[in-house]
Amino acid sequence: MNVFIIQLTKIKTRAISLDQAIAFMSSFNENNGSNPSNEKYIPGTCNMGREEIKRRKASGWTGLVLTVITISLLLWFSAPHWMRLVVFIPAVMGATGFIQAYNKFCVYFGFGHMFNLGEVGKTDTIDQKEFRVKDRARAWQLLAYAFGTGLIITVIVYLLP
Repeated sequence: MNVFIIQLTKIKTRAISLDQAIAFMSSFNENNGSNPSNEKYIPGTCNMGREEIKRRKASGWTGLVLTVITISLLLWFSAPHWMRLVVFIPAVMGATGFIQAYNKFCVYFGFGHMFNLGEVGKTDTIDQKEFRVKDRARAWQLLAYAFGTGLIITVIVYLLP
């Protein structure tokens, strides 16, 4: 009887940990949840709303598809290794889109001293110098992440036999 109780407890523990893992992954995948605090401008942290995030995700998927197509064509036609460097362009495009969507921060808006939390195409300007400095620093950081990701993908493709 005691053995059964111990096994039952282990099953419950596993079920709880499984639920926590699922909760973690769903929060990871839904970085732009329905929390109203996600819909406000935060200097250096958040400068775009849900509609702009959807556009960045679409850009990321487009870049990813173009990257896969480019790699496939280069390998299919046995292109010289130096031609594989062209993979950098769609890889950076895809990485930029996904990184911006995940971070809720648009690089272009960061450099342009603006933000958009409403309709696509309508932006507000940022007048405070300290906010502009934070946004520009974050834009450079995200751009560096995207270029680093593109570089890693390009090097891997270049080194393929």
